[in-house]
Amino acid sequence: MIRGRNVSFEPIKAAVPIDPGALVMLDRKAAFSDVNLRADRAPFQEVRKQKSSLEIRKMYIVQRTMTFVRGFLLSYGPTKVKKALWDKEFSGDKWNFIDDTADDCIYPHLEKHARGGDILDLGCGPGNTANELADKAYRSYLGVDISESALAKGVRRTNESGRTAKNRFVCSDFLSYMPTQKFDVILFRESMYHIPYGSVMELLNKYSKYLKDGGVFIVRLYLGDRQSGKMKFRVKRKIDLINTKFNVLESIQYDTLGSPTVLVFRPGP
Repeated sequence: MIRGRNVSFEPIKAAVPIDPGALVMLDRKAAFSDVNLRADRAPFQEVRKQKSSLEIRKMYIVQRTMTFVRGFLLSYGPTKVKKALWDKEFSGDKWNFIDDTADDCIYPHLEKHARGGDILDLGCGPGNTANELADKAYRSYLGVDISESALAKGVRRTNESGRTAKNRFVCSDFLSYMPTQKFDVILFRESMYHIPYGSVMELLNKYSKYLKDGGVFIVRLYLGDRQSGKMKFRVKRKIDLINTKFNVLESIQYDTLGSPTVLVFRPGP
């Protein structure tokens, strides 16, 4: 009963007496229902896990397929297709990580064998060799690459380094390029990856005609994967082929990430 501001409450009496044992049974039923609910959900959770795992596998397969197709086109595709792919990649930031390779193991070999002479760099990319190699190590440098975007970087870097009098660049597919002079060193720094195995001998024999007396080929390849460390068997096949068919002066595998391997060789067994 409420009177004015003084409030009084009368105790509420349960209409039906509550049995404590019944409460225990209700708790048990609730717990049992929760277990059943979790059990009912388990198959759906397992399905979701399987679906997620399947999606990951599909993404992996798609990525591997795209990588294979890209590599196939860069090695076997028509010149126009290869040029379009390389131009797209070099016009973006995909290859920015190679802008500074001054510590590459290739440079001591180049300085030793160039002997202040002339270098032909096949697949030169953005002109790293032309601008990172010691200036006094060579007289002239000619870089050949299929990508105009890559060569634009090489030209810009040459202007910045003040080597415009000795560095030149030509846009061409080096598989079909025909030099107009002879060189002390013909370099395949990264480009050997993109030469089909069946074309390696033909291409090296072709360029042998453009070596000066005492001139050499220099090839640098990563024998191991730089992420997984696993050996690249297609790369090893090319290295074994060169070791077998040419007069190899130096064959050095460096104990660093990716196992970079440098081969210095001349025509002849």
